[in-house]
Amino acid sequence: MHRHVLYPGSFDPVTLGHLDLVERASRLFDRVTVVVAASGKAGLLDLEERVDLFRASVAGLAGVEVEPFSGLLVDEVRRRGATAVVRGIRTQGDYEHEWTMAGVNALLSADVEYVYLLARPQLAAISSTLVRDVLRHGGALERLVPAPVARALAGRTF
Repeated sequence: MHRHVLYPGSFDPVTLGHLDLVERASRLFDRVTVVVAASGKAGLLDLEERVDLFRASVAGLAGVEVEPFSGLLVDEVRRRGATAVVRGIRTQGDYEHEWTMAGVNALLSADVEYVYLLARPQLAAISSTLVRDVLRHGGALERLVPAPVARALAGRTF
């Protein structure tokens, strides 16, 4: 049986927490497709750059691909032939948000499974929002984002 999962998000920018989740999902599923939402929440990076930086961050990770997407997630799951969606849970707020989204998505397509991985404690505080704040204030990103992202954002002002 071929197990294909989608990992959706805006990834603006991708963090070490996102990368950890992809690595862990790749051990559970035969194929992981990271789908980068066309409409990011913050607008720090455009879609093409978010996709490119995630691709660079997972280079060499077997069974993982990164693609842009727009529209409804359940439609993207069907279109790509996946059977599940994987999401990370860092906080109680994440859980509540994911619970609501899974409920709505189940009404739209009951055949999609949702798999939730708890963030590793050492990565749970890292969010794209926090990374953007650190970046705006000139802080070091190396312990927050994958190396390709840190290099791409070094010296940039937003």
